[in-house]
Amino acid sequence: MIKSLIDLFYRILSVILVVMLSGMALMVFVNVVMRYGFNSGIAVSEEMSRYFFVWLTFIGAVLAHREGLHMGVETLVARFGRTGRLVLMGLSNLVILGVSGILFWGTWKQLPINSSMTAPVTGISMGWVYGVGLFCGAGLFLITLERLFRLVTGRVTDDEIATFAGEHMTLEKLSERA
Repeated sequence: MIKSLIDLFYRILSVILVVMLSGMALMVFVNVVMRYGFNSGIAVSEEMSRYFFVWLTFIGAVLAHREGLHMGVETLVARFGRTGRLVLMGLSNLVILGVSGILFWGTWKQLPINSSMTAPVTGISMGWVYGVGLFCGAGLFLITLERLFRLVTGRVTDDEIATFAGEHMTLEKLSERA
């Protein structure tokens, strides 16, 4: 039940990313057409497309982290055996835990300053724009904390270890699993 709710949450985030990317592309396209075709433009679309891009980046970082899609030093990790990979996985997750905590804390400290400023065109609080750092920091922190818990309790699967080492599933391996 909890796993299905978590999966639903991440599917909703994926839909939000699609909507924001589509909205951003549409706003920029319409603005370009209006600027070069009609010698005018929509100032709100320029500002909002920039803010959408900020949110896309941070929400996308959380989704990419969940799927293990961020960059890693796989050539080094691949040289180790299972125990070495587990140690490196733990160290990597500890670093991510620290950095995501710093991101959350820094955004928390900066939020009152950003909230006191408004966007030049829309007039919305800049806290709404930069507050996404709270979501990103908390999301990365919680995902990493769960990974560390599973690592310490021995619940990490061989597939996760192989992915961490850069040994991604081939089509043959995927068809064998099906």
